[in-house]
Amino acid sequence: MVARTGNPLSRQSTTDLARRAQEELGKPIGRTTVWQILDEDAIKPWQYEHWLFPRAADFFAKASVVLDLYQGYWRDERLDPFDRVISSDEKTSIQARVRWDPTLRPGPGRPRRVAAKYKRGGALQYLAAWDVQQGRVMGRCEARTGIAPFGRLVQQVMGHPEYRAPYGRGDLRGRVFWVVDNGSSHRGEASVKRLSQAYPNAVLVHTPVNASWLNQVEVYFSLLQRKVLTPNDSADLRELELRIRLYEELTNREPRPFDWKFTKYDLSDLLRRLARREAASTASRPAPRPS
Repeated sequence: MVARTGNPLSRQSTTDLARRAQEELGKPIGRTTVWQILDEDAIKPWQYEHWLFPRAADFFAKASVVLDLYQGYWRDERLDPFDRVISSDEKTSIQARVRWDPTLRPGPGRPRRVAAKYKRGGALQYLAAWDVQQGRVMGRCEARTGIAPFGRLVQQVMGHPEYRAPYGRGDLRGRVFWVVDNGSSHRGEASVKRLSQAYPNAVLVHTPVNASWLNQVEVYFSLLQRKVLTPNDSADLRELELRIRLYEELTNREPRPFDWKFTKYDLSDLLRRLARREAASTASRPAPRPS
């Protein structure tokens, strides 16, 4: 069918496929039947996900450090009971979309209706720190991201008694590991030194480049997006911030760590499979024509 039409399966509608199937079978077939057949199939070429192949030479080494922290290890040694692991990032450009018409409540057999037209009510940035062991979130809304706003988040978190630096040898409070990506707010060795100078017990740990999926706070951001920010329907930035803060408060009423099971051994296996797949794909490509 693909060869005859010149279009891949993922580019044809169920109506197109039903018509082609009728030509092949010599009898009518409904598009609903076609949809049911496709839905039951193991391969669904019309679905897709964006992803990035890990290209950095130090990808596994950097990712292993993060994954070991999630498992309770730092440099092959068990974390102290008083050590803490924080996963932090920024959710940027959250718009307050003021709808032209009022939102209609859902009814029997009818979903909630949100006006398609809206005016922009501004945007805010949500900076959050997720306590990996406790399943607790601490966040703040800022007008923009940057070194200073991130510094205010760190100050907010490190001000809590369980994260403060020890003041004497007899103090049992331990290290606070901050897992962050390579965004401009906390990029490079300068950010590592800046954090350790401000808070002697804080250790900044970077994920590999293009590996936000290793940062547990992204899971929290996903929940926030689905449960609070979709559909985006706020009167102004104050209402938008209030919704974010209320969800944060609700999360902390019954804190629950994520059931993170992906380890560095799983990552090693994944990278081997990806390498084999890429090698096979490269081998199957036609040789370039001589110019």
